Amino acid sequence: MSKNVKLIQAILLVALVLAGIRFLLTLRERKLSFVAPTKTETALDPDYYVTPKKLRPQDLKDAKELTQQPVWVREGYRQVFYSYGPPVDFKHEAGKLGPIEKLEIKDVVLQHSPDSAGNQVMAVFERDGKRYAFSIGVEDKDTYQIYSDDILFIQDPHELYKHWPSDLWQAVDNHQVKRGMNELQASFAIGVGIPQGTGASNPKVVNYPGNGHPVTVTFENGKATDVKQGN
Repeated sequence: MSKNVKLIQAILLVALVLAGIRFLLTLRERKLSFVAPTKTETALDPDYYVTPKKLRPQDLKDAKELTQQPVWVREGYRQVFYSYGPPVDFKHEAGKLGPIEKLEIKDVVLQHSPDSAGNQVMAVFERDGKRYAFSIGVEDKDTYQIYSDDILFIQDPHELYKHWPSDLWQAVDNHQVKRGMNELQASFAIGVGIPQGTGASNPKVVNYPGNGHPVTVTFENGKATDVKQGN
């Protein structure tokens, strides 16, 4: 091999090594200059993790399991109850169940209602020494539709939502809405609410009939910012 060829090979080898070193340095500079985007984690509301137990009753026998433990009303001032003799006096409303009102269900019975073709599935409870009943479903030709899971908790809400602070629970138990409450907490305090408009706006305004004691609450970003008594 001639000296010229060896010289050229040596020059190429040096150039190749230098190119490799330059490539590695370039990668290193890019790696150092690259800043990974900061990950922002959104804290989920602990309420989302609450999963109340459900009975999922399929017939009258299943529904009678409501008598085996106390129950609490999910949505106050929505469910009408009637005097129970027996039978149920459907002609005269005796009142509406209050927000997270604690009840002891004494029995679950079928009762024909003049306003329906089949029978009403009625949960019987006592208040001030008298018996009353409210509908938790319907029955027609041995086919049942029971929606007690949508009406009642079978666990104490104070335990289900024990992550709520004690002062908030005190306001709920006193049926008062305070600034900073979310909509669920407000409904526990004063019952079912009716949003103004589509209910999708922010701020969002919700009217609470309050069983004759209306309250209007403005929620901004999910929290109560203004509470007004009366219409």
